[in-house]
Amino acid sequence: MASLHFLLRPPSNPNLIALPYKRRPVRCANERQELFNRIAPVYDNLNDLLSMGQHRVWKRMAVSWSGAKRGDNVLDLCCGSGDLAFLLSERVGSDGKYLLVGSDGKVVGFDFSREQLSVASSRQHLLSKACYKNIEWIEGDVTKLLFSDCSFDAITMGYGLRNVLDRCKAMQEIFRVLKPGSRASILDFNKSNKQLITSIQEWMIDNVVVPVATGYGLAEEYEYLKSSIQEYLTGEELEKLALETGFSDAKHYEIGGGIMGNLVATR
Repeated sequence: MASLHFLLRPPSNPNLIALPYKRRPVRCANERQELFNRIAPVYDNLNDLLSMGQHRVWKRMAVSWSGAKRGDNVLDLCCGSGDLAFLLSERVGSDGKYLLVGSDGKVVGFDFSREQLSVASSRQHLLSKACYKNIEWIEGDVTKLLFSDCSFDAITMGYGLRNVLDRCKAMQEIFRVLKPGSRASILDFNKSNKQLITSIQEWMIDNVVVPVATGYGLAEEYEYLKSSIQEYLTGEELEKLALETGFSDAKHYEIGGGIMGNLVATR
């Protein structure tokens, strides 16, 4: 697959950083990549409907745990349609009318789904906040990040690590590109050790998520959720993975009544 490099929008101010959408070769699970490409057009609507808007609260919590602040360079992995990236840009960027080169932080939204990145770029156009001008969208493989060591002041990942085949390699890459003392905040479904929580999750997937997705013609695409959670790591296992990778501290928080979880790992 040839590499493409093109601008999604022309810079409206000569002092603004030109933000390209870079397409690079992706070597990952093709089926999962195709799945996220298929659901991209309705992904945001389904998230709002299925979580009754609560996913926005959980994402704000994940961004807060990342420790991102004004002027930081931050990375949102498996960024999808850009929710976390937009929240990060509000923390690291400017509220002013113009965003000058070097005056504020930068956000990189990174994903293996070209369709999701296209949705994110369209939202960036429509929302038109000054701070959103410093978001760059890049397509690539989370196990082979394109960045130099110690590049980022904070990293987030929302509902992505569960879908990565080589989670150890992904964590190693997160550790590599994160600056010492900085944090990675990883939000996802919680694989609970409590049978009640597991039963509630599975009931919701079978009786709410899949039927609603069926109305969008995406039943098969959302049926994978149950098995993906079963194959995921518990909070304790995520903490262990982070510490074995080299992080100095790791804490997993159960949120949303234990249905969701957020790993906070400090390099």
